Amino acid sequence: MTETPDIKAFNADIVKEFRANGGKVGGPFEGGTLLLLTTTGAKSGQPRLSPLAYLEIDGRIIIVGSYAGADRDPAWVHNLRADPRAHIEVGSTEYDVTARELPQAERDALYPKVVEAAPVFADYQAKTSRVIPLFELARV
Repeated sequence: MTETPDIKAFNADIVKEFRANGGKVGGPFEGGTLLLLTTTGAKSGQPRLSPLAYLEIDGRIIIVGSYAGADRDPAWVHNLRADPRAHIEVGSTEYDVTARELPQAERDALYPKVVEAAPVFADYQAKTSRVIPLFELARV
């Protein structure tokens, strides 16, 4: 579940740009909604920071464990399953959240809205046989 050095460097650059520009970044995330998610490492117990696209659907903040359609979940999914308490930065605001993985039926009902808001998630789901998980983040 560890990230490659390339992904770590890419994420570090995104985080730096996010924090320097009040949550705005360019490149592949330009124009999208991005947040910084800090989880607790399931094995290490150490803080783990991940820049993620998020969607606001029906008044809820939803994050998608797509990993660009890879055949395994991203590390942050594993971390939230072990400990749903997290911290997010959205724009220049930050606060604690509790993550709730959507049960299968709720996930299946919501995924079309995810795809409507961000069509790339249809491509990611088509690339993998695993069910891409959805998490709702609720402010604590």
